[in-house]
Amino acid sequence: MSYAIRARHLAKQYRIGAVKHRITGYTTLRDTLTDWFRKGPASAYKELWALDDVSFEIKQGELVGIIGRNGAGKSTLLKVLSRITEPTRGRAELYGRVASLLEVGTGFHPELTGRENIYLNGAILGMRKREIERNFDAIVDFAEVEQFIDTPVKFYSSGMYVRLAFAVAAHLEPEILIVDEVLAVGDARFQKKCLNKMQDVGQQGRTVLFVSHSMQSILRMCQRVILLNQGKVAADGPAQQVVGVYLGKGEHSIAERVWPHRAKAPGHDIAHLRAVRVRDVDGDISDTIDIRAPVTLEMEFVVTIGGYVLQPYFRLYNEDSVAVLTTFDLDPAWRRRPRPPGHYWARVTIPGNFLAEGLLYVEAALTTLDPPMGQFAERDAVAFQVIDSLEGDSARGDWGGNIAGVVRPLLPWQTTYTPLG
Repeated sequence: MSYAIRARHLAKQYRIGAVKHRITGYTTLRDTLTDWFRKGPASAYKELWALDDVSFEIKQGELVGIIGRNGAGKSTLLKVLSRITEPTRGRAELYGRVASLLEVGTGFHPELTGRENIYLNGAILGMRKREIERNFDAIVDFAEVEQFIDTPVKFYSSGMYVRLAFAVAAHLEPEILIVDEVLAVGDARFQKKCLNKMQDVGQQGRTVLFVSHSMQSILRMCQRVILLNQGKVAADGPAQQVVGVYLGKGEHSIAERVWPHRAKAPGHDIAHLRAVRVRDVDGDISDTIDIRAPVTLEMEFVVTIGGYVLQPYFRLYNEDSVAVLTTFDLDPAWRRRPRPPGHYWARVTIPGNFLAEGLLYVEAALTTLDPPMGQFAERDAVAFQVIDSLEGDSARGDWGGNIAGVVRPLLPWQTTYTPLG
């Protein structure tokens, strides 16, 4: 299989502060020389490497996600690959026609109508008028702007702008499609349409490079993910593995945490925490869980002083720090019974089609009941990502929009019908 993109030692340097005098006024030669001798030549600006020795290869037909925190270099990388910005060092090779959607308004002339911009973008991509006409109706239908297609795009809302821009980029048959977080401007239903369209583009043997802060979208779409951190490639590999590195800030899964040394483990004299784990339906440690499948939380703890009634429990929080649920250990084998010293494994299984989509943080805690006294409460012990299904057999059904709520149970419905008249 041949390559679509090759990045070789890409680096991009910006000079912070170099444009200061253009805003506040010009600088005289005297000012420049005085500043030079007083502080040195570097005082006029600071060097920032937005990209630093970035290298990777992407094969034709791959759907690759680019993730990283704000300022990691994601947008700079896409601008370099799209030929908007020249690299300071290194080389980027792209094999095939490239369509980019990097920010609202990219590639559109505000004074031209939607129709005229479709033809303009097609011409820029090197397409003939006949090719553009063949895709014109599909573009307008996908963007849902038929009523405004002959209106100058400067009068479009940001949502209309994005819908048309994405439709043009995806339908004019580029060999390489580069999409930034701009899709966040659209509503949830349209975002789902875009994700499906990008998957279709990939299945047609074309290459998609997709930047997003939504780990759900990344994990749905991409088998491979590149993680950028401070302008460097921090990880490159299978999507689930790299997302785990990103969320966990380390090399290990965020679904398991172990305290091998008693001195550093959460706890007091009576008991201390040994490990917390998230297991999927197969019993494997996993930081991504299908919304339809059960998930098991496991707490491993050690009791050093016996004779106390202990209450283990888990509490789940979502990304907004809202408590989703609390579940107590009600195993009848130990309920209201003092526990002797020893090693304990407490597990609870949350059924499928119950939790809502998103990232969930797990607090593992243990308290004595008589007298009530907390032994440990590790707030963000582990975490896992719940991934919603696009197959229509989860609680989402056929709804593509946003669904509010901290849980999403699949509940039985019944509808009765009586004909009119």
